[in-house]
Amino acid sequence: MSDNITTINLKNREIKLIGTAHISKESIEDVRNIIREEKPDIVCVELDQARYKSITQNDTWTKLDLTKVFKEGKGFLLIANLVLAGFQRRLGTPLGVKPGEEMKTAIEVAQEMGIPFCFCDREVNTTLRRAWAKCGLWSKMKLLASLLASAFSNEKLSEKEIEDLKNKNELDGMMSELADYLPAVKEVLIDERDLYLASKIWSSTNSGQGIPVKAAVVIGAGHMQGIINHLKNFDSIEQQSEVDVSELETIPPKKFLSKAAGFIIPAAIIALIAAGFIGKGTDVGLNMILRWVLWNGSLAAVGSLAALAHPLAILVSFLGAPIATLNPLIGVGLFSGLVQIAFRKPRVSDVQNITEDAVSLKGVYRNRITKALLVFFLSSLGGAIGNFISFPAIAGLLT
Repeated sequence: MSDNITTINLKNREIKLIGTAHISKESIEDVRNIIREEKPDIVCVELDQARYKSITQNDTWTKLDLTKVFKEGKGFLLIANLVLAGFQRRLGTPLGVKPGEEMKTAIEVAQEMGIPFCFCDREVNTTLRRAWAKCGLWSKMKLLASLLASAFSNEKLSEKEIEDLKNKNELDGMMSELADYLPAVKEVLIDERDLYLASKIWSSTNSGQGIPVKAAVVIGAGHMQGIINHLKNFDSIEQQSEVDVSELETIPPKKFLSKAAGFIIPAAIIALIAAGFIGKGTDVGLNMILRWVLWNGSLAAVGSLAALAHPLAILVSFLGAPIATLNPLIGVGLFSGLVQIAFRKPRVSDVQNITEDAVSLKGVYRNRITKALLVFFLSSLGGAIGNFISFPAIAGLLT
């Protein structure tokens, strides 16, 4: 049995924390054996309702409405979800373990024994959106680069390396690296969730009548120490049954600069072109418009072309990029993505194989769902690059 199992005794609570690696065979056995041997009053798992459905129901992706995803501006969020799920799946496949299998096992054993269980984690989309909102521009770029690198990495870990992920020294090193590289992301993914998980564990293990409660808690090993610290703190201050973590369930409002950025770019382009018409005449003004449209539209189209998009999606990327730039409420990816799925409708096989296809470049291009997301992403990226390049190109005509 793993050494990464700790029991903490608090007032009217005995909580056994089982720190796991999410793709570890040993973790699955630890969870199964401990719940059966300890017979706790309640089992808590590091899952939210949505993630539990995704690992237990095979039809989750059949309910995906890509049109709605694009229209609601959730394309990047879906891409992040797919990349993270695919990365864990790729690491676990050689070991014959599906990500989250130990959590699923904990719930199955609890149900088998008639023990109540509870989901203690924050909704995954809230976590991702908070992480994105807390990142500055440079951190956003590093986060996207990390996601893309993990999406197409061929990294494979041995069973021993997976088990080492539960070792404190290994974890300390990883957390330190994450904090140095992306401190805002580490704060949201680790620190905030330590508090959130601890608060839900605390409220779930309150009998309401002062009766001692024995709990088994299945969590990722990286959260172990943070949760222990929070639980001991709640106990020392004689915290009531509920801990207010509502602030951690909200998406931070955009900072003024982030809000303004969407309007600053079109305003700057319009101002430059207007200066060209006023100061240099109609010919220069029209030339500036032509350069801007060509840079902006062409690079958006190149992005779609790189995604091997439908010809009409490529054309729409070119025509839609300038329109999207002048309207901060929409993006060119909305146009190109909608056209792509209109002419290359996802098939049943695309839905069935999406998690497997998302872990390889070949699979991403083969699957019509992931390919539409790629068209959305690369056309958006191309249009953004085109805008930055067009600035000096049109400003040069004023000299």
